[in-house]
Amino acid sequence: MTIAGPLGPSLAPAIRRNRSLLQWIKPIANWYANVSGYRKVGLKYDDLLVEERPDVQRLEQALERLTPREAYDRAFRFKRASHCSVLHNILPKEEWTKPSEVRISHAYNTLQSNAEGVQDVRYLKPHVEEVEREELERRKWDSMAVERRR
Repeated sequence: MTIAGPLGPSLAPAIRRNRSLLQWIKPIANWYANVSGYRKVGLKYDDLLVEERPDVQRLEQALERLTPREAYDRAFRFKRASHCSVLHNILPKEEWTKPSEVRISHAYNTLQSNAEGVQDVRYLKPHVEEVEREELERRKWDSMAVERRR
């Protein structure tokens, strides 16, 4: 069981495997996300990741891998959230980010739009995990001992 991933420690994999625990924790998690207020200003969970931390070089590399549409949507969400913050206001309820109810089958399926609006989907996580895998592979190749044949 992996507790620490590229985005930090998480008990989510263990909770998802246990159905009864998931049914108990999911409403609490949704309540906490709603109380935190980031969905009320149109942000997604991955927008909250702090880019300025010294150990987050992976995140900066992952941000460079976003498609132009994803990068534009991210910038738009930040501008809209800043505007709401300046006005001390929240968005109308129909414009709030909805919790993600759909499982993502393809790792790069990022924007989940439906008639109800944009869902809170982890759009940056696949890119961060890809950067982490590349770093691990790079470290393996860099530490490889080469022997000369005689």
